[in-house]
Amino acid sequence: MAANLQHRCVNRRREGVGPGDPPRVTVEPCRDRPPRPGGHRPQHPPRVGYRRLFSLPGARAFTTGNLLARLPMGMFSVSAVVMIAGSRGSYALAGAVTATGLAATALAGPWTARLVDRHGQARVAVPATLVAVLGSLALLLCVRYGAPDWTLFAAYATTAATPNTGGLSRARWAHLLRDDPAALHTANSFEQAADELCFMLGPVLASFLTGTFFPEAGTLAGAVLLLTGMLLFTAQRATEPPPLARSKAPSPLRSPGIPPLLACFTATGAVFGSMEVVTIAYADAQGHRAAAGAVLALQAAGSCAAGLVYGAVRPAGLGLTRCLAAMAVLMTLPWLSAALAGSLPVLAGSLLVAGMATAPTMVTAMTLVQGRTPPDRLNEGMSLVVTGLLAGVAGGSALGGWAAEHLSPTAAFLVPAAAACLALLIDSAARGARSLRRTR
Repeated sequence: MAANLQHRCVNRRREGVGPGDPPRVTVEPCRDRPPRPGGHRPQHPPRVGYRRLFSLPGARAFTTGNLLARLPMGMFSVSAVVMIAGSRGSYALAGAVTATGLAATALAGPWTARLVDRHGQARVAVPATLVAVLGSLALLLCVRYGAPDWTLFAAYATTAATPNTGGLSRARWAHLLRDDPAALHTANSFEQAADELCFMLGPVLASFLTGTFFPEAGTLAGAVLLLTGMLLFTAQRATEPPPLARSKAPSPLRSPGIPPLLACFTATGAVFGSMEVVTIAYADAQGHRAAAGAVLALQAAGSCAAGLVYGAVRPAGLGLTRCLAAMAVLMTLPWLSAALAGSLPVLAGSLLVAGMATAPTMVTAMTLVQGRTPPDRLNEGMSLVVTGLLAGVAGGSALGGWAAEHLSPTAAFLVPAAAACLALLIDSAARGARSLRRTR
């Protein structure tokens, strides 16, 4: 076929051939396909389907294990709040305990990831998961048998040893697809959709278990799922990235372009944290607090669907700046729906649409982090992303709660919109600084 195409597109003719003269060959443009203006055809990113992605040996097995281990991430905090508040009668205590666990996770995550990079996923993730599971069980027993309040903080802080399960899976994809950027984009999109799915289903599952059986059922089920999934995930040794005991690469924090990206992730985390608190406050003001979980699940559903489409289509020219701009615009929809319509169903629809900007933004930013982080410190780099997100979630939750209490639940929807605009400003400032350096 290639020879026929070459024969059609190239017209060879002999000119001035005399006795003993070699044939002279001139090449004329292909008449079947006239050249486009500019001299070349536009290049479109190749598309990679999910079927091809999961046809790789071992991909389905480690993905299944990782999803089982990742689902409890959306269960533990809800289960802890229900369990502690139901036993001690204090939501303030429950919130303080979960906030302590969040802060401990943000601090311990990069150190655990650094050990994973140095010694391998299986050698570090399994013992760390065991420590986290024992911490969850200790919290359950302390609540069950009325231990002092300080033991709850100590037990829940131990769960910070939980490895970054999403980062472990992304590191495997980066290792398997290191020579195929199009397939890696699809894999990152799937991972982001999986994150949204787990954070959408986790609270629902936790609420069902704690309400149907007993208050400790959510924590117990989460611990079992985490350990089972991690054992299945780490058993797939063929797809595990090779460790490098003595990395000479600098810290990801020193890699060019990483600090601005982490700042963007922190601002994006503030979008998530503030939106959750403000939506609950708004639903409570409308007299439908029990429906807040379902309304927030629609935002995660929109992000999950957008992530899967973004991974399969991969639109050309859709960089981080455009994704952040789309998120900044769409995050104004919940405020507009609350201010103009004042209806919870209308708010739910606006959250569904607003969530569609989340996954493409996260996928694009995570791909940039992977490209700018030294390969032998990839888990550490992605764990720093989680730290930035958690810091943003904590700050956004506090600011959103203050705005809902001191202003109004409707006006508080401006907090996630402002956080999205802040992320866009950070990216724009970083791009301007890079352009200035190149000019100089």
